[in-house]
Amino acid sequence: MATGPTHAMSGLAAWAAVTALAGTHTLSQLSPKTWVVGATLATGAALLPDIDHPKSTVARTFGGMSRGVSEAMSGLSGFLYRLTRTSHDSDRSGTHRGFTHTLVFAVLAGLITTAIVQSSNGTALGVLMFVFAGLTVRGLMNNWSPRSDALLIAVVSLVLTIVCWAWTGDQPHEAAAFGVAVMIGCLAHFVGDAVTEQGCPMLWPLPLGSRTWYPVAPPKALRMKTGGKVEMAIVGPGLTVVALGLSTVVLYRVGAVPWLAELGLPPSVMAWITPG
Repeated sequence: MATGPTHAMSGLAAWAAVTALAGTHTLSQLSPKTWVVGATLATGAALLPDIDHPKSTVARTFGGMSRGVSEAMSGLSGFLYRLTRTSHDSDRSGTHRGFTHTLVFAVLAGLITTAIVQSSNGTALGVLMFVFAGLTVRGLMNNWSPRSDALLIAVVSLVLTIVCWAWTGDQPHEAAAFGVAVMIGCLAHFVGDAVTEQGCPMLWPLPLGSRTWYPVAPPKALRMKTGGKVEMAIVGPGLTVVALGLSTVVLYRVGAVPWLAELGLPPSVMAWITPG
């Protein structure tokens, strides 16, 4: 897997890119407040697929509760792997980079998020925000101590939740956008894992090369080592620049950062930033 910070920034970058390039779609017309909620969900969701690994960032974020969920998802992932594997799939437990690393999981996560937001009066969204904000904060903390930093994560997550909940408590019609944000975050995670040495079985259960758990990946020469120099010196910083840059563009379009127009950017750049 890629490191937590890289996964987190990939989720934000993907959400910012989709909303920046959405054209006239509804996703390009979200309010600044709703966009920030979606950004938090997408960033946190970029850590979510690793819930099948008991030692992952997400599994250790909320102590015993998240570890319990991780054990359950690990068991489910292993069961599905054994149930659907072919003789050409590798002989492994299938608990990590299994079900939670598939498009099926991403779609289900998005649909469940949408259903939760639509069926609640705002309380459920507050709980979701706390969970995904926690994953976001935890993901960005590459080096941490579960004992000393757990309180910090909880406090920051609570503050983010209160702010976002206050913004969107009476906007259930944005539920679909929040579901899409979670899907986008999961997909960003899959892509990040696909370019590492192990690949990612995101297309399960489609049979590819006589394998239902085919590890989608580019040629070996284009793959990177988790936590290696390429990720830490190039990919991670690059994603951060892209994420912050595209986020600024989107927030400018919706009137949240008007100062961008005062930076003296070239007319061609401003023409793209301000379409139409």
